Amino acid sequence: MPPYEFKLPDLGEGLTEGEVARWLVAEGQEIGEDDPLVEIQTDKTTVEIPSPAAGKVARILVAEGETVAVGTVLVVIGEANGHAGEAAVASSRHRERRLSGASPAGEQPRAEEPPVTSPRQAPGHASAGQRVRATPLVRRLAQELGVELETLDGSGPQGRVTEDDVRSAAASPSLALGDAPEGRREPLRGVRKLIAEHMARAHAEVPPVTWVEECDFGAVDLKRLVPLTLKAVAEALQEVPELNARLEGDEIVYLARYDLGVAVQTDQGLVVPVVRDCDSRSVDELAAEVARLAEAARAGRLKPEELRGSTFTVTSAGKLGGLLTTPIVNYPEVGILSIGRIAERPVVRDGMIVAGPTGTIAVTFDHRVVDGARAAEFGLAVIRRLQVGMEPDVPQTSSGS
Repeated sequence: MPPYEFKLPDLGEGLTEGEVARWLVAEGQEIGEDDPLVEIQTDKTTVEIPSPAAGKVARILVAEGETVAVGTVLVVIGEANGHAGEAAVASSRHRERRLSGASPAGEQPRAEEPPVTSPRQAPGHASAGQRVRATPLVRRLAQELGVELETLDGSGPQGRVTEDDVRSAAASPSLALGDAPEGRREPLRGVRKLIAEHMARAHAEVPPVTWVEECDFGAVDLKRLVPLTLKAVAEALQEVPELNARLEGDEIVYLARYDLGVAVQTDQGLVVPVVRDCDSRSVDELAAEVARLAEAARAGRLKPEELRGSTFTVTSAGKLGGLLTTPIVNYPEVGILSIGRIAERPVVRDGMIVAGPTGTIAVTFDHRVVDGARAAEFGLAVIRRLQVGMEPDVPQTSSGS
């Protein structure tokens, strides 16, 4: 049977590339069809892809931590006449040369850029005129830690130098005291890298302002706080549509759907799955959907489409929320609501000071689109609903400017 060249598939939602987060197989391993093959990092989730074919894993062509375009051959499964997908291997070599800066075939390499070492090179130190086999990520790591790749015996496939090889060398006692790395270093990759990029863009694009007010949660079943808040937010957004919008060039797009993101903390970082149609679902339906998405997020099973298309975001860190938070707007949205830590504090009810569960509601908004008075109207509309236990709300007007 001819070898099967498995390419990075189109995972939908306009994705053009993905990062190989983790290989679930090794070269030489026999696998069956639909066995776990590789984990691909996309946007804010990790997708586990099963093997589309059975056979021996002949070649892994993309190392963990590398980002490649859709359609790139990731792995070759099976063999034909003792050769495993030579065309794919040649394509991989070309990509390695391009990423590393080595000269393409047919050109004389410059003195400082010797040719890429052959994949069939035996493991060991690179000899004169040969380039050490290592991914761009590993090369950057070696540069940061002050490790000379040429001095290492690569432990990876075909003598490839791995991150572990570099870290082990950096921690070696042979390093002079003045050359020892300061502290523990870890590559910015996966979910944490995507979060960093997204937050940096949001901070650069959005001029944020945060409005804060206290809320008496005495009428709220705190076990159902998130779905109740989603319902209150969806209704309040219909009163203040500026916060359920997008800024696209010179136009403000007012959205007619109420798909709300809910921030969920996971072992991999913060993810924001989307609860659809919050305006038309009951609180019970919202509670079931929030529980399902939170479980899938913590298990790493969220689908890419479950992380896209939110119109506004709600976040609550529970006991860890602190008295007040000023969250970053989940770009390209124009607003986000956060709930501070709820605790027993003095509140005034019917002219009497009593102890009751209180906390803060904060609304951070894009001041290019939303005026302060309108953000305050929105926040107060949410608070009114929560303080009366989601009973029908009586519209109020604001005299602010």
